Parts: sequence; structure tokens; C-alpha cells
Amino acid sequence: MRLLVSFAALFLSVALLQLSTGGVGPLDALSGLALGFSRAEIGLLGSAHFVGFFIGCWWAPRLMGSVGHSRAFAAFTALGAIALLAHYILISPWAWALMRVASGLCVAGCYTVIEAWLQAKVTNETRGRAMGVYRLVDMSGSLVSQLLIGFLTPAHYVSYSILAMLCCAALLPLTLTTATQPETPSAPRLHPMLAVSRSPLAAVGVLVAGLTSASFRMVGPVYGQEVGLAVTQIATFLAAFVLGGALAQYPIGWLADKFDRRWVLIWLSLAAILSCASTALLQNLTTTGILLNAAIFGLTTFPIYSVAAAHAHDFATSEERVELSAALMFWFATGAIAAPLAASYLMDAFGPPALFVMIAIGHAGLAIFGLARMRSRSSPTERTPYIYAPRTSFTIGRLLGRSRDKPK
Repeated sequence: MRLLVSFAALFLSVALLQLSTGGVGPLDALSGLALGFSRAEIGLLGSAHFVGFFIGCWWAPRLMGSVGHSRAFAAFTALGAIALLAHYILISPWAWALMRVASGLCVAGCYTVIEAWLQAKVTNETRGRAMGVYRLVDMSGSLVSQLLIGFLTPAHYVSYSILAMLCCAALLPLTLTTATQPETPSAPRLHPMLAVSRSPLAAVGVLVAGLTSASFRMVGPVYGQEVGLAVTQIATFLAAFVLGGALAQYPIGWLADKFDRRWVLIWLSLAAILSCASTALLQNLTTTGILLNAAIFGLTTFPIYSVAAAHAHDFATSEERVELSAALMFWFATGAIAAPLAASYLMDAFGPPALFVMIAIGHAGLAIFGLARMRSRSSPTERTPYIYAPRTSFTIGRLLGRSRDKPK
């Protein structure tokens, strides 16, 4: 209880931030449709968000080193709120794309500050419990933010104002806390090829995870509307994906610790392909069937990043863990930047099912590459424990590093 109280301001800021930034993607997609944006322009918005996210991951530690934790958090949160409020001043897909870059910067910057603060305050004894609560708050906020879309009217200034208010509210707990700001850690170096050298399969795995998550969450609302879902049903559709992913973490983690992680990745990809095929090929699914498929899709695809990250860390030394986590985030962001725009163009050419055909092709490539890698080298005899790895900032590796060093 003392641990929870000491981190209450951080966790409350995380929850409010998730409610705000987690809702802007689907709201932009639905608002863009209502305003006559093309599918490609809506895909551009999703890709722009991850461009800002990647820039923020790289820049945030450096800004934090210059002005401190609280000021950096305030700057990034203000940037996110301004981007939300500006939507109804400039109604243009290109202007909105710039605003989504700012939103991505806000997400990456705020999470960098929060995770750096957590890292400085936790001890070896409290790390596991603190991270458990942090993951729970983050995942719960993500789930509720998707459901929130059902109560926000697309293409309406009040909807964006509500999200902006939540973003501003995230400022209050952290800036008003009486806790002493920790010393600013050095920024992790970005060596993308470190992930490739340690585990090519892991690099491909997180790339496919980025392709899957970004295309579904950013373009999924377009798919939902075009197959006849109402706005409230689209919100449940997106929430079902997050809920399926949350429920998968424990059983998939148990499998990843017990069996060869390459086989876990391969079987997850094969299951994802079946989920995509059932959604793309069955045109007359009921609303319940669509929602159930979304939950199964989340269950089979959401854990892939964490399994791939655990496999990469099996081949790394303790000194490489922080930079390896940053390298894996780079490949995730690369897939996430490309996926929404590519998915929107494919949907324009071949219709809504093309979204899931694209994702299925990505997972087929991952499964084939996994089988090929199993012929190249054997699995390590000593492995790091499976850990759910949030895709939040380059500094997440500092929080998870010591946990990974504990042998199974």
C-alpha cells in the first residue's frame, strides 16, 4: 500500500494520459470519414502519429536532461492538448497529420518522463510490484479509452475538447506532487542493428507486431464502419482487441517460459492468420461474431512483441539490455509508421477485408522466417523470464532490465 501511495501521482497521470491519447486515433478515423477524408488520408493520420512517437522517443530523454522531469512532462502534455484543440481550427488531412505528429510526441515524451521517474524510485524489492501496477493501469486506461469512443460524437469540437481536458488533467498529479524529482538518466543510444545481430527473428517479430497493432487500431474504425458497425459497436470492437491481448499475457507468458519461444511465435502467427482469414472471408458475420473475432485477434497478436523481446534478450548481456530494448522499439515503430498508410491504400483498392489480408501476409512471413531461423541455430539453454513489455518509450528497458537478469 505504501508503494502504491508513493507512485499514486504517476499512475493517475498514466491513466488520464491513456484516456486522452488512446482515444484520439479512432476518433480521428471516424471524424475523417464524416468529413469526407479518403481512406488514404485517414491512413496518413495513423502513420503520422507513429512518426511523432518515434521522434519523441529519441528527443524526450534529451529534453528531460535539459529542463527536468516535471517541465518536460508539462511541455509534452501541452503539445498534445494543443494538437487536440487545433483539430477544429484547421480541418484538413494534412493539418491533422501534423497534429497527429504532435500527439505522438506527447505520448512518447510523457511516457519517457513517467518511466524515468519510476526507474529512479523503485528498488529491487519493489520493482516487480510497481511494474505490475503500472502495466495494469496502462492496459486498463487503454481499454477504457477505446470504450470512450462510443460516447464521443465524431467530427464535433466537444469530443476533441473532452480529450484535450483529459490531457491537461494528466498534468495535475505529476506537477503538483511533493515528491522530489529524481536525477535525470542519460539517454539510451539507438543502435537498431543490435536487435538484428542478437536475434533477426525478434527484429522481424516486433516489426510485424507494429504492423499489426498500428493498422488495426488506426484503420480498424474504417473497417468497422464499412462492415456496418455503429460508433458504439466500433468502440467495443477496438476494446475487444485490447481485452483479448490483456487476457493473453499470462498463458502466453507461461508457454514462452516453458517451450521454445520460436515455436510460440510461429504458432501465434498461425493463429493470427486463421483469425484474419475468418474475418476477411466470412462476409456475413453477426456483430457478436465480429467482436469475438476481434478479441481472438488481440489474443493471438498482442503478445508477439513481448515474446519476441524476451527471445532477443535471451542472447544479450546485462549491459546491452537498455540499448536492445530501444532497438526493438525502433523496429516496432518502423512497422507502425508504414502499416496504417499501406492498409488504407489496400482497402481503397480491394475493399475492407484487405486490412486483414495484409496483416495475415505479415504473420505468414514471420512464421516462415521463424522456421528458417530454427534451422540456423539452437535455442539458448538459459533464458530470461517472459515479461510483458509495454511499447511506450526507449527508457522502458531501464525498468525491465534487472527483472530480465533473474534466471528462471
